[in-house]
Amino acid sequence: METISVTQEEMEKRVARYKNLKPLKMQEEREVPVEAADLVWARKLLSVISLEGDQETPINSSAPIKGAGGITITNAECPPGTGPTLHAHRETFETFTVLKGRFKVYWNDDGEAEFDLDLHDTISVPPGVCRGFTNISDEDGILQVIISGGVHDMNDIDFTADCGKRIENIQMGLREKFEETGFTFTAGNADN
Repeated sequence: METISVTQEEMEKRVARYKNLKPLKMQEEREVPVEAADLVWARKLLSVISLEGDQETPINSSAPIKGAGGITITNAECPPGTGPTLHAHRETFETFTVLKGRFKVYWNDDGEAEFDLDLHDTISVPPGVCRGFTNISDEDGILQVIISGGVHDMNDIDFTADCGKRIENIQMGLREKFEETGFTFTAGNADN
């Protein structure tokens, strides 16, 4: 196999320094109550690797590393007791690895199935399965989130109707604000 040489400067573009990671733009400019934001994303999402080329997504637009074979990586920081509620990805796999703390990962339309994940444990959830996670430790927790396969955009994520109701209970008209950014609240079986 013929190899290539990479300069120090070129390789520096492939390094994500944790201390330099920035929260998503939509989180920095948050115009919604934190209680509602906690239902749909981790308190702080730090993009590490984004898709290659011009494929910008809201989740990974600020990632320092561009392109790694069609995957995106984000670090999800969650205070104790927080984490996104039930949602499904239409086309992508979502793989979680605990980097700090302990997390409960739950799945199916009503979240009745669950695992507790300890440090370095990993779970990979296939497309079409409702899933959510909660930091169950006494300290801020961090999950590494790898998205692979399919299309990586906000149209890939669909929250349950219950999530939409909970957001609307926090503030009337708030669900519509989320929908304007691409969120939907229709995930679940037709019988539910």
